[in-house]
Parts: sequence; structure tokens; C-alpha cells
Amino acid sequence: MVMLSNQIATEGAAKPSRILCLEDNLNDRELLELTLLGEGMVCEFAYAQTQQEFESALGQAAFDLIISDFTLPAYSGMSALATARKLQAETPFIFVSGTIGEDRAIESLKNGATDYVLKDRRDRLVSAVQRALREGRERAERKKLEEQLRQAQKMEAIGQLAGGVAHDFNNLLAVIQGNAELALLGTGLDGRTREFLTQITGASARAANLTRQLLAFGRKHAMRPETLNLNSLIGNLTKMLTRIIGEDVRLECQYNGQPFVQADAGMMEQVILNLVVNARDAMPQGGQLVIATKLIDIGETAVPSHPEARAGEFICLSVSDTGTGITPENLTHIFEPFFTTKEVGKGTGLGLATVYGIVKQHEGWVEVESRVGTGTTFEIFLPATRSPAVAPPTAPPETKRRGGTERIFLVEDDEAVRLMTRRTLESLGYQIVEAASGRKALTLWQAHAMEIDLLLTDIVMPDGIDGRRLAELLREEKPSLKVIFVSGYSLGAIGKDAEFLKRRNNYFLQKPYPAHVLIEAIRHCLDQVPAA
Repeated sequence: MVMLSNQIATEGAAKPSRILCLEDNLNDRELLELTLLGEGMVCEFAYAQTQQEFESALGQAAFDLIISDFTLPAYSGMSALATARKLQAETPFIFVSGTIGEDRAIESLKNGATDYVLKDRRDRLVSAVQRALREGRERAERKKLEEQLRQAQKMEAIGQLAGGVAHDFNNLLAVIQGNAELALLGTGLDGRTREFLTQITGASARAANLTRQLLAFGRKHAMRPETLNLNSLIGNLTKMLTRIIGEDVRLECQYNGQPFVQADAGMMEQVILNLVVNARDAMPQGGQLVIATKLIDIGETAVPSHPEARAGEFICLSVSDTGTGITPENLTHIFEPFFTTKEVGKGTGLGLATVYGIVKQHEGWVEVESRVGTGTTFEIFLPATRSPAVAPPTAPPETKRRGGTERIFLVEDDEAVRLMTRRTLESLGYQIVEAASGRKALTLWQAHAMEIDLLLTDIVMPDGIDGRRLAELLREEKPSLKVIFVSGYSLGAIGKDAEFLKRRNNYFLQKPYPAHVLIEAIRHCLDQVPAA
């Protein structure tokens, strides 16, 4: 096959249209070129004149348009059309012939040809080619957006599932962690038993970190947004990143302007670290890693490259590597939880899932471009803000751990969690009244209302009266009642109840929590002066 590259393009001009021409007549080839290029079209031409050359070309490269003669030596235009529809089904196909005839022209259109042009009607060639290229681009863009939409819908469904699994697993971890900590408080433990219990608490803490990543993927993890300068954030991480990537990888940071975003600093650090670790693993022999920021302005009329893209000012945070790249078949799965191409034991498959969830939670989106053997670029788009950075609030001093004799109303539908919590609190001297549901709690309240000092309740309960509704009903009789809400979901996942939970005299704990966290929260809550 003879390849000719004919471009009338300068730097910054439109990308040339790749046209494959099946034609055995040299004069007709030249006339085709002169006709299209003479009208200012930017094109690259590839030529074939035999079946073997034609099929080889289709197998080696993607084309924007195929132009074919109808009658060829030892090969027919209809056979070429059938081959094109099999190998590149979406590529427009135009017959340019002097012998096609009306009946065969109609038959070719029925079999998938885009158009036909008679050789003695060259005046129609340019408009036919322009229309075919335009419709081909529109069709390709529509297909791309449809695929991205299907992927986004799938990721949304997986996120809902991941969040639900994490919620239920957090209840189990609360039981494991709580009972192990209770056992460690016992006396007379031999060293071997104490070591086993310590390993259990450590493993449950690591498991809780995995569920936090699942909740981040499902956008059910609490955010603490502040105004951040991403350049400063990256700069503060540079020393750590250098240690992570090793000596064989060159790190380069490219800053453009002052990229301020409203975001959770810890989450943004996690996004960068996860992407950097993935980039390092993709460059086992070393390479270059570039972290860049820039401000972009997406106009109202811009064609979106992603279904979630929208008009406005955004900060683009990109992480690029020169590694092994990602194959097309893996590229559509990389954000799914537990999907990994690494060896067993080398990765959890939650790194990119966490990145996806955090970015979505910040009302942004992620775009990926990768070529096998060349490298990968992740681009994260976040809404820009013009506000200056604000220093985060100072953490309150740690409360001294101690128990008490107050009466606590414990409402929890998970029996194992309820039993573990009761034992923990009773060991500190608290008196416990317990109920397994909101409705049972209302019945018990009538007998113990005046004795109750604090309500400790799960938020999600199955009998129609959740934790919020229960607290509202009890406070109608006792307005000064203090409440601690707990849940396997984070505060950010509670939705419409989040603002209610942030009111004074309300506290929130996410399961699983260490025993000392619960103990300190209860003491802190009980010692606070009730709000008016």
C-alpha cells in the first residue's frame, strides 16, 4: 500500500481527516486530492488498489472516511463495502465511480454506503465528503458520550452498593473492635492473649480504613471543605512524594496561576497520593511524573468531552506518567472497586475508586487518556473559587477519659453492637436502658423518661422510626435531652438529616469507633451546658 501524507495545515489548525482511498487509477487519485485540497480541506490520504492492501490498511489504522471505486481489477466495490462494515463499521463510506448505475447505487446505500458520487459530477464530491465527515464526527461523539453516560450510570450503581456494604461492614467492625478493646481492659491476661487481642484491634482498624475508601467511592464520606490553594497543597506533599516514587522516577511540578478550590484537604491529598502511587507502579524501570495545575474556562457553547462537564471556571489537576499505560479493555473498569491489574497482594483495587468518589463528592469529574507503552494522564476538574485560603480551625483539646453514674438510653437495632456498647458503658459505671428499635424505645421511654440523661441512638432503624424522629419525639417531652447519633454511614451520607445532626446538644459518631472515642463523646456531651 502506498501512503501519501498531504496536509495543508499549520500549527494550531484543525486535525487532518484521515481518508482511505481504494482506487487503481493514478489520475483519479490525483484528481481526488486536487478537488478536496483545493477547497481548503485538511486531509491525509492513504491508498490501496487490491483487496489485500485494503484489508491491511483497515486493520492497521482508523480512518475518518473511506472512498472507493466501484469496479476494480479482481475486487468489487460491494465486497470492499462489506469488508469496511465488518472492520470499521462506523467509518463513512462513499463510492466515487463512473459505472455504478442507479440500481447498484441504491443497493449500495441499503448495504451501508454513506453516499455515491459519479466521476463526471466532481462538483458534488466536496459537499458529499464534508457531509460524511461531519456526520461521522457527530456519530463518533454521540457514541462516546453514550458510552461515558453508561459508564457513569454503572459507577453510580456500584457506588450505592459499595456504600451499603461499607455501612453493614462497619457494624460488624464495631462489634469486633469494641469487644477486643473490652477484653484488653480485663485483668489477668497472659502476654500471648494480649498480643492476639492487640492484633485483632489493629486489623479491625485497617479494615475500617478500607470501608472509609468504599464510602469515599460511594460519596458517603464526610467532607470538611475549606478554601485550598492546590499549588501549596502539592508543594507541601513534594518531599513525601519524592520518597514514595524513589530515585528512578523524576518528579516535575508545573504550576499555572493560583488554583483555589473549595475542598477537603485530606481528601485532596489522598487523591494525589493514590494517583502518584499508581504512576510509580506503572514505571518499574523509572520514568517521569508530572503534576500540573491550571485554570480553564469552559464556555457555554463548548462541546463537552465528558458527560459531567459543564460551563464555568474549573481547576484542572493532572498527573501524567511515562509508564506502561492502560489497555483499552481495562480503561473502562479502572474506577470500579476491587478492580486491579496488579499482582495478588500488590493492591486493593480501591485507590482509583477512592479518587473517583472523592472527585464526584467535590462536584468534579475525572478524565483519563492512556496509550500502552507510552503512559497515562489523569485530569481532575474541580470548580474554581476566587476566595483566599483560610486557615483551618484549631482542634479542641482532648477530653479526659472517665465514666459516670448517669442513665443512658441506648437504642440500637443490631444486637451485637448493642451488647458490646452496653458492656463498655456499664464497665464505666453508667446505668443503661436499652431498646432494639424506635418503637420499643417509645414504650420504654414512658417508664424512664425522668431518669434518662442522654440518648445514644443509631440513625438508620427498620421499623419506621429512625434515630432523628425518635429524638424529636422524646424532646417534645424533655427539650433538654442530649443526644449522640451513631451510624455506619458518615455524616455526609445522612442527606437531609445532616443539618439536624449538627445542632447543639446533638453529637455524631461514625462506626466503627474505638471505645475511648465513645467514652469521651459521652462524657463531653453530658458535661455540656444545654443550649437554650
